[in-house]
Amino acid sequence: MNLAELQRKLIAAARANPPDDRVPYAFEQRIMALLAARPVLDDWTLWSRLLWRAAAGCVAVMLLLGAWSLLDPPDTGSTNDLTQVYESTMLAAVDLDADNSR
Repeated sequence: MNLAELQRKLIAAARANPPDDRVPYAFEQRIMALLAARPVLDDWTLWSRLLWRAAAGCVAVMLLLGAWSLLDPPDTGSTNDLTQVYESTMLAAVDLDADNSR
């Protein structure tokens, strides 16, 4: 809906209905003062709150996974030791250079 048209209709409806005696004195000024006194939402404050909440969740997941890795008994029958696989992968380029230089 067109905003200007909506505003025109609302103003016309307000003019058609005169103020009632039941409305307290200076009600409009009190409401406008309350609206002006509300703090302005800062984007940086919103971001910092969201990031702190996300950090708390990440710490909780980290603690759960750390406890799981410590409490899970190692499988001694497995030949896939991740430290050995990682080391051989990282040193593969060094081994290739050593073999090519001979």
